[in-house]
Amino acid sequence: PIRLSEHAREQMVFRGGTESEVQEAIRSSPWGPAERGRLESRLVVPFDQEWNGRCYKTKTIRPIFVDEEDSIVVVTVYVYYG
Repeated sequence: PIRLSEHAREQMVFRGGTESEVQEAIRSSPWGPAERGRLESRLVVPFDQEWNGRCYKTKTIRPIFVDEEDSIVVVTVYVYYG
């Protein structure tokens, strides 16, 4: 299972991501090393909407997580618009 920390949930909402996007990024994208021995993945999705007063074509979801023995724990979520 994939669990989101409280911080990850707050950042996901603040930055415009969704829990389903975070889960899809982890389940379908390659994992790579991140800071502090953690892991990351990236998922680029079509967006074609406005965010903070600007229109963007794509949105990249970048969860930072730890692969623990019984679950994956997401510690934070970054969202980039392009």
